[in-house]
Amino acid sequence: MADAQLDVVGVGNAIVDVIAKADEALIERLNLSKGTMTLIDAEDADRLYSEMGSGIETSGGSAANTLAGIASLGGAGAYIGKVRADQLGGVFSHDMKTAGVDYRSRPADEGESTARCLIFVTSDADRTMQTFLGASIMLGPDDIDPEAIGAAQITYLEGYLFDRDAAKAAFVKAAELAHAANRKVALSLSDPFCVDRHRASFRNLVEGHVDILFANRDEITSLFETDSFDDAVGQLAGKVNIAAVTRGSEGSVIVTADRAIEIAAEPVRDVVDTTGAGDLYAAGVLFGLTRGYELEISGRIGSICAAEVISHYGARPDVSLSALVNEKLG
Repeated sequence: MADAQLDVVGVGNAIVDVIAKADEALIERLNLSKGTMTLIDAEDADRLYSEMGSGIETSGGSAANTLAGIASLGGAGAYIGKVRADQLGGVFSHDMKTAGVDYRSRPADEGESTARCLIFVTSDADRTMQTFLGASIMLGPDDIDPEAIGAAQITYLEGYLFDRDAAKAAFVKAAELAHAANRKVALSLSDPFCVDRHRASFRNLVEGHVDILFANRDEITSLFETDSFDDAVGQLAGKVNIAAVTRGSEGSVIVTADRAIEIAAEPVRDVVDTTGAGDLYAAGVLFGLTRGYELEISGRIGSICAAEVISHYGARPDVSLSALVNEKLG
């Protein structure tokens, strides 16, 4: 795939994180469930946003975080995700381009506003998150850019987006375009609750359209309806070319048709915030695959990237991942 102009194009939920300090009294007055994540509607999103103090607005979303990680590694990536032509939509577009990611999606002129995750941070560093998915979940087949798909070695699909039929159709279209161009398709299962809701559809997608699968222990056991991690991993053989399954502090395993490769977790002095660990692990593995590295090296890069992002707050790297990987691998 040496003729590809891009390493990876990602398709996922385009979300802006709004982070602000809050006191306990505000959490109580707004009747929020402290320390949890709750999905909210547009009315609540507007109301809570107006109640927040001065904050930081930074782009998020699982696949978007992965593409930011690939850019930090020195890779060339593009992103497809739906925003509204509003203030936060502008923030998302700006952040992606600043991170070095080619963001081509045209903002919607009508409908729901840009997705946001309102994060209230109290003095104990606890995070109370209120998430409005807004315009992000309206992505459909018409939003898939054939030029970007055809230009990328790998098309990376975010399972969080899979709830609506239009998104399912968008995934199939993207996969078919990628394979028609002799490219590869990768999928992140994203969340065990997503898998629980759409198990049959995910299985059809995996077996019919996916070459590279990313999942964690809970997601893969849910997909195959088993309590046994080893059994779930065994069932992956032959269904995809490569599966990378994370196990938290136990590291990860990369599975092919004829072998399973154990990848150790990279040591971390202090685990501060595990948000984005899977996203950045995927960034490292995908980067390695696009460079033709051995699976052991690709997995190690994934572990290095994951370790960096859990050493600080936020789901995107604080340092150059390219420099960090070069330092670690020599």
